[in-house]
Amino acid sequence: MDQRISLITLGAKNAEALATFYDKMGWARVDSPDGIVVFDLIGQALGIYPLDKLAEDTGLTMDAMGHGAATLGYNVTERAQVAEVLAAAQSAGATILRPASDVFWGGHTGYFADPEGHVWEVSWNPFSTLGPNGEFRWNGYA
Repeated sequence: MDQRISLITLGAKNAEALATFYDKMGWARVDSPDGIVVFDLIGQALGIYPLDKLAEDTGLTMDAMGHGAATLGYNVTERAQVAEVLAAAQSAGATILRPASDVFWGGHTGYFADPEGHVWEVSWNPFSTLGPNGEFRWNGYA
């Protein structure tokens, strides 16, 4: 099995409202089948799908779907961009969970939750610089 994630799907109680949040963040939707909203990312895609339909697809009950303990990471090229992204997220309707601040390992991070509670980490990592197209690799692109 190759090491990759092709599509991240967020289950949403109100898929259109959640998609509108990402629209306000400046992301562009791509054509997709009815019932799912898709945003192409760098090397993968983010899908937004009604939570009840996602539960049905997986064979789980709505109660079993719950919220997984996971974060979505968004890395930036400059330290100051962490606060800028957090401000844009808050303006679009996110809740700031942790403001931009230095962290023990030498980076600068902050966290927000989108309107459905999906948690995002915004991070500047001086040890993992982004590639020329914004792509991320753990030890960076030298």
